[in-house]
Amino acid sequence: MGSCLSGTGASASCDESATPITCSNYNEEMGLHRVPRRLFLNGSSHVGSLFCKQGKKGINQDAILLWENFCSKEDTVFCGVFDGHGPNGHTIAKKVRDCFPLKLMAQWNDQNIAVDANFATLRESFLKASKVMDKELKLHHHLDCYWSGTTAVTLLKQGHSLVVANVGDSRAVLGTRDIHGSLVAVQLTTDFKPNLPREAERIRMCKGRVFALRNEPGVSRVWLPKVNAPGLAMARAFGDFSLKEFGVISVPDVSYHRLTDKDQFVVLATDGVWDVLSNKEVVGIVASAPRSSAARILVDSAVQAWRTKLPTSKTDDCSVVCLFFDFDADCKSPHYKIHSSNDNHSHNLMRDCS
Repeated sequence: MGSCLSGTGASASCDESATPITCSNYNEEMGLHRVPRRLFLNGSSHVGSLFCKQGKKGINQDAILLWENFCSKEDTVFCGVFDGHGPNGHTIAKKVRDCFPLKLMAQWNDQNIAVDANFATLRESFLKASKVMDKELKLHHHLDCYWSGTTAVTLLKQGHSLVVANVGDSRAVLGTRDIHGSLVAVQLTTDFKPNLPREAERIRMCKGRVFALRNEPGVSRVWLPKVNAPGLAMARAFGDFSLKEFGVISVPDVSYHRLTDKDQFVVLATDGVWDVLSNKEVVGIVASAPRSSAARILVDSAVQAWRTKLPTSKTDDCSVVCLFFDFDADCKSPHYKIHSSNDNHSHNLMRDCS
């Protein structure tokens, strides 16, 4: 949240009731809630934990997801964090959280792709799913995404393979051991800020403008060619169609990591965490916390850091997903927020998000 300044024509309201809720949307949401081993609220399972806390800037615009047994495959997990911005950012973040994984499944089903396919094939499926997701947002009749959007850093783990896709400035960091056995942090994604040379070049070639305001010189933003709006603080996002003709894109950067026994966990978090805590600090906090409460403890640490490091600033929304790789060492009795008896239910949901 807080990554987009209000622009011409943008509503000042962030009330969730401002977005109409249709019957089909309600049925789709309720159906997803019944999928087993799919966590989207604060909680934990035997493979990880997730936690989201509203900041002081208004309605919580973050969304989180930890989906085990993804695509009905054992040892397969999909997870992500989504940071909305703009008047409808909270709704868009939840929409992408719910529908993007199904778009990915649809790509695999349509092209008969296995979840354990080679990286080049999986990368192409992430790219196509992102394109379809953004197009659906643009055509959505009840959700105005012109001045609003969301980030999305998503992760697919299948066995020892880790595929990470990033749109925006949320971040994924790996906690691993170096050759000396010391825990180190390895950043797996790039924060796509507008002042990155390649991002700024693309935006300017498309006639968009990149500059920081005088009262926040360290925050570069994207502006329309002739109007000082909307002031988006990232170069890639789902939605934000006011800027799509001017260089902002929804194309994810997709990377691959082969897990080894040195890799301990991965942390996905929105910029509310990274704005006040370093990668090293985050990995240290998670490593020293009980796994079932690691995400909550990290969020609490970030909130405290906002108070001490930025006492005059309003705390941003903070959201975290922690995924542990050597989870046999932890409690083996999983506990979930959502329960269901139908383990194939997720396949039927792809029609609802198509």
